[in-house]
Amino acid sequence: MANYLFTYHGGGVPETEEEGAKVMAAWEAWMGSLGAALAEPGNPVGPSATIAADGSTSPSHGPDTVTGYSIVTADSLDDALALAKGCPILADGGSVEVGEVAPM
Repeated sequence: MANYLFTYHGGGVPETEEEGAKVMAAWEAWMGSLGAALAEPGNPVGPSATIAADGSTSPSHGPDTVTGYSIVTADSLDDALALAKGCPILADGGSVEVGEVAPM
C-alpha cells in the first residue's frame, strides 16, 4: 500500500448558501465513501501565487490552479485513480491530479 496525493484543480465557487450546502454534502458523501482509504481529508487552498526560477511571481488563476488536496492509501496508481473518479470537483468542471507520495 502506498499514499497518493489528490491535488484538486479548478472547480467553481458556489454562488448561494444553498449551492454551498449542496457542494459540501457531495464532498462529505464522497469522502465518506472512501472509508479507510482516506488517510488525510486535506483542505481547500485559498489565493495562491507562482514563483519562477528568475524570482518573479504571478497570481495563480485559471483551470490549473490548485484548489485543494487530500491523501489516500491505495494498492496502485490505478486503484487511486479509481477512487478519484467519484470526486465532486469533476462534476464542477475541475480535475484531480493523482500522484504517489514517495517514501523518504
